[in-house]
Amino acid sequence: MTNIISKLIQSKIASGILLANLFAMTVIGLQSAFGHEDAGILIFSEFVIIPMLMGIISTWYWKNLNLKSKQITGYSIISGIIAIALSYFFLNEGVICLLIVSPLIFGFIISGAFIGRAMFKRNNQKLNVSLISILILIFIVDSISDHDHENMVSDKIVINATPEEIWQHVVAFDKIENKENYWLFKIGMPSPMATTVSDRKLGANRKCIFSNGYIFDETIVEFDINKNLTFDIIDQPKDPEIMGHIDITKGQFLLHDNGDGTTTLTGNSWYKLHVFPTWYYDLWAESITRNVHFRVMEHVKVLSES
Repeated sequence: MTNIISKLIQSKIASGILLANLFAMTVIGLQSAFGHEDAGILIFSEFVIIPMLMGIISTWYWKNLNLKSKQITGYSIISGIIAIALSYFFLNEGVICLLIVSPLIFGFIISGAFIGRAMFKRNNQKLNVSLISILILIFIVDSISDHDHENMVSDKIVINATPEEIWQHVVAFDKIENKENYWLFKIGMPSPMATTVSDRKLGANRKCIFSNGYIFDETIVEFDINKNLTFDIIDQPKDPEIMGHIDITKGQFLLHDNGDGTTTLTGNSWYKLHVFPTWYYDLWAESITRNVHFRVMEHVKVLSES
């Protein structure tokens, strides 16, 4: 009898986890066919509303099991791991991208599970239907809404050299030999390694080469010698990692002579984000962009000062 009860409990726990993931994959699959996925946009609801509904679905199966909070959290984490694994194998997401998204997935699945436990404890059918309806309405509105977010990141560094000494290394530089110091670069995210230029003039083609061989094709649109190098990104690699969810549209280096033998070098980048919510992913995008800036500018500093 004890074994039968134990197997029944395990079956309900497994059903809650597996059906929650089946729901998520079905909704995302339908959205991929009919929604914003056609444009490569991953919306707020995919990382917030769907995980919350996954948690609620799971606890509907677990409602009579009297699970403790630790157990609900643990089983929700297992559900999140399965969701992340399915995203890797069926949605072709990269490992680093999934690492970045995992706090949202785990956080909202767990939140949904505890919301579900509270809902089903009260057994207020009208309240439960209202809450689920609100979440579904948010999902629908979010799915059909326009999503657009652009940002500019700016960083500065002071170099003990004149603008003339720095300029040649800003336009193009040889391979960066320094070890990575940003943790995402250390675990495999591509980092800038070198740049080449077809000619040192306005309209020239410039290439930024990354550590895994990725190349960003650029066109110089402003070429004010010793002062301003601005370039448009005309082609960039698409990759399962975060680079597949962000477009770098423009870059710029500004040189300001401080009048004391030093120069302030400013690096600016403009990008368009294709993953939402902005409040979460923009933190990552800014952090990555800043570390790209500083890796390049620190290298320019070493070359110029030597």
